[in-house]
Amino acid sequence: MSNLQRSFARTKLAGLPFDPPLPHSTFEEQEETLEEAEDDLTPLPDQKSTDDDSSSASSASSASSTGTIRPSQTNRLFARPKGPPSGRKPLDPLLWSDFFDQELYLDNPRPCETVTHHVYLTPPLAKGPLFVTHHGAGSSGLSFAMLTSELRKALPNSGVLSLDARGHGKTTVKPTGQLDTEGPLNLSLEILSDDLLDVIRLTQNKLSWPELPNMVLLGHSLGGAVVTNLASSGKVGDVLLGYAIFDVVEGSAIDALQSMQSYLSTRPRGFPTISAGIEWHTRSRTLRNTTSARVSVPSLLCQENLPGSTSSVGQPWTWRTDLAATQPYWEGWFVGLSKKFLEAKGGKLLLLAGTDRLDKELMIGQMQGKYQLQVFPEAGHFIHEDQAEKTAMVVADFYRRNDRSSLILPPKIRDLLQQKP
Repeated sequence: MSNLQRSFARTKLAGLPFDPPLPHSTFEEQEETLEEAEDDLTPLPDQKSTDDDSSSASSASSASSTGTIRPSQTNRLFARPKGPPSGRKPLDPLLWSDFFDQELYLDNPRPCETVTHHVYLTPPLAKGPLFVTHHGAGSSGLSFAMLTSELRKALPNSGVLSLDARGHGKTTVKPTGQLDTEGPLNLSLEILSDDLLDVIRLTQNKLSWPELPNMVLLGHSLGGAVVTNLASSGKVGDVLLGYAIFDVVEGSAIDALQSMQSYLSTRPRGFPTISAGIEWHTRSRTLRNTTSARVSVPSLLCQENLPGSTSSVGQPWTWRTDLAATQPYWEGWFVGLSKKFLEAKGGKLLLLAGTDRLDKELMIGQMQGKYQLQVFPEAGHFIHEDQAEKTAMVVADFYRRNDRSSLILPPKIRDLLQQKP
């Protein structure tokens, strides 16, 4: 320290008040107090932790050094809890009855086969509309369960008819006549369109409706191609107000078919439990709505019967629909889709997860105002499941704009002339 620093320190210290030194007895009393406190601390028992986590070990060491926490062999206060995180909801399946009012089995005999269509139904009230849905390949009618609940909130008088396509869900096809043995399932676009029309008419007969209510067709992926094909045929009649297709465009769909087999080869062949299947769909982001996954995924799986097994307990759950076997029909589903979508009568709605899915024909049609376009960039391929509430709002507004029952048309000129005296 320099002389200048010493002089400055003396000046500062001289101005401070004088504290007398502590007597020698005070130091002795403090030492005795500390020794007594140390005697009161009992040594910690040695614990053999089975948890190898370093963070838990360091926490226990820090806590024991304070002398205020004394863990015992049976009370591991700092051990990391086992099992799933607290607050996590179990991925248990949900029942179809939580979303629909009825479950119907509709027999449909044909020359070479008998189809038993399985449908979920919530009938419309008063003069409410009926939304008829068709799911995509590998899915089921329960894919629209969440959307059904949200539509009933937006349009309380509306109804929803959601079918399981042949080869999906609980719909069965039994060959008759000369075709006694079950062959490859026919999933051509025309067959699927005829099935959808038959389901509408069979439901009308089953419920004894004198006439069909005003109708809007909704289709996802393959279902979008089916409802568009049916709408373009004109077989539904004047009750069809419009149709909406979810995340399906001809160009991008055909391009995606080239990598479809690669995708199918990477997904699991089965699951030990249904809950495991639900977890895979949510973890892989195939479905981004856990509630919708809990109701729609169980219908995609069935228990595999192993040879020699007499009980279903412990049997693995496999895919109900063999998508790889449907490859011969893939291209036929989507070729010409854009043209039919733009030319068919009725209101048109296209919901996409991204604008990059638009092909040239649809871009031109959208600029000309031929259809309504809605994009949900935060959703995945299953738009109606990932964003059920937003989808329902868009579909409800689409129905209101195309509802002819609320229109008040001006009288014809001839009617005006007849009113004159």
